[in-house]
Amino acid sequence: MTIHLDADIPNDASTLDAVFVKQGNSLVPYFVSEISVKGNKAYATFEEVDTLEKAQALSKCLLYLPKGARPKSGKNTFYDDEIVNFLVVDKQKGNIGTVTEVLNSGLQKLLSITEGEDEILIPINDIFIKKVDRKKSIIEVDLPDGFLEMNKS
Repeated sequence: MTIHLDADIPNDASTLDAVFVKQGNSLVPYFVSEISVKGNKAYATFEEVDTLEKAQALSKCLLYLPKGARPKSGKNTFYDDEIVNFLVVDKQKGNIGTVTEVLNSGLQKLLSITEGEDEILIPINDIFIKKVDRKKSIIEVDLPDGFLEMNKS
C-alpha cells in the first residue's frame, strides 16, 4: 500500500510493529510486515491485508502511529491529539476555553475551543500561538482585539 504522509514518522520506520487505521469511530491495529519511506510517501505491507479488496477497503482511511513511535514534536509544535483538553489562555483576556479538537480545513488547521456553549476557532500559526506548555497542559495565545467576539459561534 502507498501511504501519503502529512506528519513525521520515525527515522527508522522498520521499527514500527503496528499502525492504527481509523475505521468508522474506531482505531483498528494493523501489523506491519514491511515498510519503507521515500519523501512524503511510505510503502507498506500489512499482515492479513493480502488481497486487492482488503487493500481497497483501507483506501482513503486515516492512519495513525502508536504514540510511543512518533518522533517528539518541537517546541511550539504538536500532534493534533496531544493538545485535546489543553486550556487556551490569551495574553490579554485570560482563560478562553478548552481545546476540543483540531480541525483541518484544507489550507489551515484550526484549534476548536469550547467556552460554555460557544465554539471558538483559532488558526494554528505562530502569529497567534505563542507557547505550548505540555507540563501544565496550556496553550498561550496572543489574539488581536475583537478576534474572540468575531469568532464565537
